[in-house]
Amino acid sequence: MKSTTVAVTINGLLEQLPSYYSPTDKDLIQRAYRIAEEAHRPQKRASGEPYVMHCLAVASILAELQVPPAAVAAGLLHDTVEDTEITLEDLQRDFGGEITNLVDGVTKLTNLPRVSRDDQHAEQLTAEIRESGQKGSDAEESYPKPALLGRSPDMASETLRKTFLAMDNDIRVVLIKLADRLHNMRTLGFMPEHKRKRIAKQTLEIFAPLANRMGIWQVKWELEDLSFRHTNPEEYKEIASHLTARRKLREDEIKTMVVELKKMFKREGIDAKVFGRPKHIYSIYRKMLSKNKPFEMVRDVRAIRVLVPDVPSCYSSLGLIHTRWRPLPNEFDDYIAAPKENFYQSLHTAVIYEDGKPLEIQIRTDEMHANAEFGIASHWQYKEGGNGENSSYNQRIDDIRRMMEWQTDVSDATEFVESMKTDVFQDRVYIFTPNGDIIDLPAGSTPIDFAYHIHTDVGHRCRGAKVNGKLVSLSYELKTGEQVHILTAKRGGPSRDWLNANLGLVKTQRAKSKMRVWFRKQNREQNITQGRTLLEKELQRVGVKEKTNFEKLAREMGYRSVEDLSLALGHGDLSVNAIIPQLPDDEQEMEEILPSTRPSASSTDATDAINVVGLKGLLTNIAKCCNPTPGDEIIGYITRGRGATIHRSDCPNILRTNDRERLVKVAWGALARTYPVPIRVSAFDRSGLFGDITYILSNASINIIDAKVKVDKGVADIQLVIEVSDIKELSSLLARIENIPNVLEAQRDRPG
Repeated sequence: MKSTTVAVTINGLLEQLPSYYSPTDKDLIQRAYRIAEEAHRPQKRASGEPYVMHCLAVASILAELQVPPAAVAAGLLHDTVEDTEITLEDLQRDFGGEITNLVDGVTKLTNLPRVSRDDQHAEQLTAEIRESGQKGSDAEESYPKPALLGRSPDMASETLRKTFLAMDNDIRVVLIKLADRLHNMRTLGFMPEHKRKRIAKQTLEIFAPLANRMGIWQVKWELEDLSFRHTNPEEYKEIASHLTARRKLREDEIKTMVVELKKMFKREGIDAKVFGRPKHIYSIYRKMLSKNKPFEMVRDVRAIRVLVPDVPSCYSSLGLIHTRWRPLPNEFDDYIAAPKENFYQSLHTAVIYEDGKPLEIQIRTDEMHANAEFGIASHWQYKEGGNGENSSYNQRIDDIRRMMEWQTDVSDATEFVESMKTDVFQDRVYIFTPNGDIIDLPAGSTPIDFAYHIHTDVGHRCRGAKVNGKLVSLSYELKTGEQVHILTAKRGGPSRDWLNANLGLVKTQRAKSKMRVWFRKQNREQNITQGRTLLEKELQRVGVKEKTNFEKLAREMGYRSVEDLSLALGHGDLSVNAIIPQLPDDEQEMEEILPSTRPSASSTDATDAINVVGLKGLLTNIAKCCNPTPGDEIIGYITRGRGATIHRSDCPNILRTNDRERLVKVAWGALARTYPVPIRVSAFDRSGLFGDITYILSNASINIIDAKVKVDKGVADIQLVIEVSDIKELSSLLARIENIPNVLEAQRDRPG
């Protein structure tokens, strides 16, 4: 796929259309272009070019994917309803229902119903969105974020949910959305930096995985590389410079290898096409991270692809390659016998070439190659070519619909989008039931997720699990090939602790939705009581219960009363994890919450985080007159015998000084301010208890300053002082410690 930003003309688009398009189809495309060109005529993009050029570019990407004519026409018209005077009724009259539905599927919402418990706030937010007047295909990125977490309409999430739900009826909606996002990413450089980072982050989290789920590799890799360029510019430039530095040498090496392989296959009578495989910066970066290796050690920097006529030729070619060059251990994958979850098929191997360096080789058929490059879009290439219905395409659609079965149980758009990330976009694991059936789950799923996938009632009554015959914790992450047996009670329901994200007991939206339905069926008063208990317990655990105004907290969360807030907690519609971010988070408020543990101004964690430009190892002290904190603009003042004193740049003492030569440039370093917090753990004593606690803290990179353990009559009293950065981190740690076997309670310790 061409990753170019060269302007597309209508004549260029017509020449690019698939060969199976009829004259009537081409006339439809021209008619759609004329409508779009007239409607968008007054509008310009951020780059200054006419807006219709974006519409042509989207249609061009769709034509490369060889989708049906209606989708290309909808690509030309995809922004007309959103950004011009044209309505869906106009499109229905001029183009019929098929194209109208496709355009509607990718059109962003411009207003929302009152879904907040605070209707006044919902009206205010909708008004702000209208006033923002944002136009263009990524305008959702510019909408103001809702002030009330989880309760107010989020226009961006609502729009994404609308698109995903439309996907369930017509997959072409998502192809248009992907083409739209791809061109916006190609031209993202014209946007302000903060928008670039936000849009790129969303693309990396949602649209690139969506392209992967569709199996459209060409779109996936380009979205990833473009996003990576804006989210991690330094890493991107470093890898790109490495690739550029050795490009000529590497290209010469690849040419030599291609010639050698072609000769070998020709001698053995195998009709093979051999060529170098393009390198994608983000995939190299991911491999560097996963294998903890520098650029030079990443094996697929040199890679070749082999295309052969049929499957037997794939394995024959593999045998020849392994006979000629020594294969690297643990580097062979057979995705032909066991395709990936997005139906990707190929043989992957890595060998030591004659120069002693690794070479990665992919072997596949022409049809596998088309499926890998165009994924679900390749269906129309075969269907329109006269091959009839594509069973693989239907299976893909069924799989996507099955993974989204939970959608009707989710009313909150933000939660819906987050669920798509976990349940649909993540990699998959394949688990065996005791009867030998295979269950397909998102990577990271736990025994509880498995239980709810088997049956809702099995999930409700789940009390334990065996993996390959051995008892495991309910937080155990299942791996492909494992056999799971769920241990159930005769009756009962789920625990509200299962919905606590800090404990990691449940990962899939399917399981969470089933639990919430169960909790909603319970007695209202019981749910209110349980919710209030959960809230008070969490606030007590982090030591802020007495300092919390419950009525104010309820209003800040978008509820009219504490009772409504408690009911939402009891239903499971709201998690205590969503409340913690509403608690004080900035440094001044943290000091008020943790006055007895406030680090002194001269403590090492404050001064060690300061870099003095050009003067390493210089003693630094925080000025008491202005007390700068991380994030403030600062400057250093060289004193006699006491190093540099660090002031805020706007400190009156600095502004009045006449000794300007004593001023030095300083900057906050990478070290973040942390707060030593005393915590207390009560537990029934057992071997390994303290080790389990320190394991959790170590995994979270938490420093332990002090530790005392006292055991009396089999009960351990463990007092620790740990360094945390904020209340959220403290809450998460205490929840995980309290989930350790034998632990009775874990909370912040307060004097007296």
